Amino acid sequence: MVWRAIARSSTGTSHLKQQLPCQDFGGDRILGDVLIGAVADGAGSARYADIGAKLAVTTAIDYLAATEAWLQKRHYSWRSLPHPPNEAIMRKIFIKTIHKICDRLQTRATASGCLVDDLACTLLTVLATPTWMAAMQIGDGFIVMRSPQSDYQLLFQPDKGEFANQTTFVTSANVLDDMQIRILPECPLFICAASDALERVAIRLSDWAPFPPFFKPLEEYLTETPNPQQNDEYLISFLESERLNQKTDDDKTLLLCLQC
Repeated sequence: MVWRAIARSSTGTSHLKQQLPCQDFGGDRILGDVLIGAVADGAGSARYADIGAKLAVTTAIDYLAATEAWLQKRHYSWRSLPHPPNEAIMRKIFIKTIHKICDRLQTRATASGCLVDDLACTLLTVLATPTWMAAMQIGDGFIVMRSPQSDYQLLFQPDKGEFANQTTFVTSANVLDDMQIRILPECPLFICAASDALERVAIRLSDWAPFPPFFKPLEEYLTETPNPQQNDEYLISFLESERLNQKTDDDKTLLLCLQC
């Protein structure tokens, strides 16, 4: 089995009007049949949210890829585990991931003469093999997956905080307490991670159920596109469409992954 994956972002119309950069970022890396992906949404109140989001995603992917490389040097791999790692093991790995991110953000803040909170962002992370997947979420946004045994399912309820427009960021003091982790002992055929701007069109907020008509065309796009990294017109057109912009004026990011 092989993975197809793509991550793309689009600047929201509100940011275009204010001449602000896109404050979302998404990325992926495929190591054989192991997939690593991440999406970050910079805090609207953070001066350098766009920089923080990119640093968080690249650091998370680099660190998780390094764990796979470490295993491979010992003739091992995440995919070769007879059973999915338990939550305690993955929690330790994701905690180290957050520490790496915070260290890098602090280094950048010091070099730029700003506060680390000026780089604040949310973070969604997935690590998937042909037989299991692990996911972590800090803040809002969503991760939805589909397997042979299940229809589209939302892995975590987005963290909306106690008050409106409030959530947890990787730089928050309570980040490790609010970090959500899940390990699924099943083959993930399709994974979609997205920033919070797409929640209202992809998730039924009354009961947090995924809306299949949102996800099916995206899954079909990957099924019909052998090299999505080079053929991304469909995804970009979708993210920049007037129909979608009428429903949200915020930055939008989608990470799509398909095992085929």
